[in-house]
Amino acid sequence: METTYKVKVWKTAVYRGAKVTTYTVRWTLDGEEFRAPFGTSALADGFRSSLVTAARQGEAFNRESGLPVSHETGASAVNWYDFAVQFADAQWHRTAGNSRKNTAKALTAATVAFLRTRPSTFRPVDVRTALREYAFNTRRREGAPPEVASILKWVERNTLSMATWEDPVKVDDVLRAVDTLLNGKRAAASSIKRNRRILNVAMEHAIKHKILRTNPLPKGRGATPKTSNAVDRRSLIHPQRMARILARIRRRTRGGRRLHAYFSTLYYTGPRPEEAVAMYVDDVTLPPEDGEDQWCDILFHTAQPEVGKNWTDDGQIHEERGLKGRAEDDTRLVPGPPALTRILREHIKAEGLTPGDRLFQGEFGGILAGSVTRRAWSTARKAELTEREYESPMGRRIYDIRHTRLTKWLNDGIPPAQVAYWAGNSVPVLLAFYAGCIEGQLPDLKRRMEAQGDLPELSEGE
Repeated sequence: METTYKVKVWKTAVYRGAKVTTYTVRWTLDGEEFRAPFGTSALADGFRSSLVTAARQGEAFNRESGLPVSHETGASAVNWYDFAVQFADAQWHRTAGNSRKNTAKALTAATVAFLRTRPSTFRPVDVRTALREYAFNTRRREGAPPEVASILKWVERNTLSMATWEDPVKVDDVLRAVDTLLNGKRAAASSIKRNRRILNVAMEHAIKHKILRTNPLPKGRGATPKTSNAVDRRSLIHPQRMARILARIRRRTRGGRRLHAYFSTLYYTGPRPEEAVAMYVDDVTLPPEDGEDQWCDILFHTAQPEVGKNWTDDGQIHEERGLKGRAEDDTRLVPGPPALTRILREHIKAEGLTPGDRLFQGEFGGILAGSVTRRAWSTARKAELTEREYESPMGRRIYDIRHTRLTKWLNDGIPPAQVAYWAGNSVPVLLAFYAGCIEGQLPDLKRRMEAQGDLPELSEGE
């Protein structure tokens, strides 16, 4: 810990905004300025007095945090890199693969902002890769190649301590770095919100282990950018376009019929893609071929998202878990219309599938790869949409097939509670996401409102 005795405490600066007045205590250590904003003058005066008292008594000040040594918590004794590694390990065993990956990305951005100097013997891209893929990856860290280990040792030596979080100005600098892309542009609001959420969990972890006394991240309105969960209605796929895309996929030379059955299941029953790839033949109940009712039943009970082999416990690309946001053993049964019944019956027969087999397999067996489905969807979409439609949000992601189905159910008048069950959502989440996509019911609603009447007409003099 580097300290100094060259301290100057300045007059408190007062900023009077339209709604809030801020009192900022300012002081310098060896010419380097530090600031601490407060919401009231009493708090600012008390803090400033403690700095003046410490300086008059000849107390040393920490050059990283700017605080007198007597004010220090255990933060100055803990290296940020060491803490971040320990935090990543703590999160690893309680989070899924995608969450592990997002934690590593957020910690990487923060760690780069915590470096005392820029790397001169390593390329910045190599430093980021070493941090993201090894330092904050519990399963891979011990097996890091020698060149990566050298980078991580350099990072550990050149990282500031946790006391940096006690300086509001430096906190702003770190958050600005975390919120910025490599090209200098501001990250998407959803990415910023996710990174801030991860850092907040990290700060609470530091408080729990008595490294920090309080959470230094800003709170309240304006702390993170606003995001909208509402589905963009421009992403919904017109039925005629969907029919053409599915027909194009079916005509693919390699695996077209298998992929057609997979995408048809997405369209007619609206599961998440990771739920559809996890299905087995046993999960489909088909009616007798000569039965009057040709609706089938589709059972969803497992999800197998593709997260990458570096982020799963067993080194597999996919991670098996229960349905999203549901208890471990929850299931849901969704009806499939006769059109899907015909497609799945033909698919099972053509592939020679039996109970216990995966319903949708890759070319050489096993789980259907996301790279295959994304390539097939993108190729068919480009072939069947106009250039303007292809550049638009319409069906840009495979997930938009689910959005299209759920919206259609709502527009067909299916009660929201039923749609929520079939979709695996809660009713409030369903309505928050899809309220802006419901259409076609306005004429009926107008007639119902007119039937209820309006204000009575009053005669003259009333």
